[in-house]
Amino acid sequence: MASSAAVACWLERRLEYRMGGQHNNRLTLPEPASVEGMNLNMSDRTKTGRVATTDAASISAWLVNEGLRGATQTALLQGFCERLVAVGIPLQRAHAAQRTLHPVYKAVGFDWHREDSSATRADYARVSEPLDRWLNSPFYNMLQKGMSELRERLTDGNEPSQFPVLEEFRAQGATDYFASALSYGKATIGPRTDPDNPPEGMISSWTSDARQGFSDSDIGRIKELLPVMGLALKSASSYRTAHDLLAVYLGRDAGERVLSGDIQRGSLDTIRAVIWYFDLQGFTKLAETTPGDQMIAMLNDYFGAVVGAVEAYGGDVLKFMGDGLLAIFKFTDDDGACCSRAIAAADELLETMTAINHRREAENLVRTNFSLALHIGDVMYGNIGAEDRLDFTVIGPAVNMAARIQAMCRPLEQDLIISSAMARSAVRESKRIVSIGSHVLRGIPESQELFTVVAPIYPEE
Repeated sequence: MASSAAVACWLERRLEYRMGGQHNNRLTLPEPASVEGMNLNMSDRTKTGRVATTDAASISAWLVNEGLRGATQTALLQGFCERLVAVGIPLQRAHAAQRTLHPVYKAVGFDWHREDSSATRADYARVSEPLDRWLNSPFYNMLQKGMSELRERLTDGNEPSQFPVLEEFRAQGATDYFASALSYGKATIGPRTDPDNPPEGMISSWTSDARQGFSDSDIGRIKELLPVMGLALKSASSYRTAHDLLAVYLGRDAGERVLSGDIQRGSLDTIRAVIWYFDLQGFTKLAETTPGDQMIAMLNDYFGAVVGAVEAYGGDVLKFMGDGLLAIFKFTDDDGACCSRAIAAADELLETMTAINHRREAENLVRTNFSLALHIGDVMYGNIGAEDRLDFTVIGPAVNMAARIQAMCRPLEQDLIISSAMARSAVRESKRIVSIGSHVLRGIPESQELFTVVAPIYPEE
């Protein structure tokens, strides 16, 4: 098997450069000069303007190794930039951005500055209308015109840039700017590229604060290394995308288990947990009288509150079931602590749902309340289903008990009902727990004493 250094050298030899001309202070990029030696002295760099081939191979090998090791995107950008500076390229700042698959975020960006100790990450939310900063950016201009590269000198005496962000960079001491768009797969940057929906790839920018900016050799070496950098970032982003999507669609814990290889059909663990069984009240009637788009908006409104409360206290949402939701709070230290987290989440949910309903009422929108059942017990947690369609969930008598208790919320006119097992274990909340009598539950042979939890009383200040 070839070494990573050999792979990096092979990648290096495969890269090509295009000759270009010059127009005003925006430049197309020339062929890098041949390399005859290495000069690490920043002040003496203009004598040769070259970085040795061995340096490029070393950086390429590092990128390959770190990509195989599973380094994060921020670590890759930081290490790459530090190595460029170490071999004499006068790099002041760098930015790289990639598309991402996420229901909330459309892209992710990474920034490095020579004066900072580490690179940073920023997630860019999906928006209905493009932001002005994006519309007026060099990246948008490149994609709109089908350009894969853009360079602009920012030295004193040059005309002001058409891009406001470059004037910001100039004010911060930048003297040269280079941007590159690298696409993955068969997609390419061209005249038909949609700037708001570009092909999968990496778009990056690089600025210098040296008196004369980047040399042609500096730009050539950055271009030479970008495909290797892009490949390493693609590897890191693929793992991150899989991690994020599994967390969104399966839940955080189930997603982690699947990603770590817990995927065999029928593989189950017995765990102790509080089962959280949530349902919206009167949903069937609302669905018959409420337009579909308003109904979806209402569900998103309420479910957002539920998921936020569950995850804030360490719970895991396993699945949405129409207008209902199943979640668990796994045992960590003792039953009491587990029950306290679940009840605290219920307290927060009640406050949040009340605020949401006040807002929806003021906006003349449909609204409803919820019913919630809590029960603690042992459940089987794992992969259940067909060979080509599995679900990662919980099953067992404790889950059935929670479902039967939740069905009693409406006849008993209670928003929250907990089981006797939950009442015994929730010792910290014992003063708030009130019995609502013994009741026969469907499918349960013996009557069960049920309880509710009254609102907490806070001392007056």
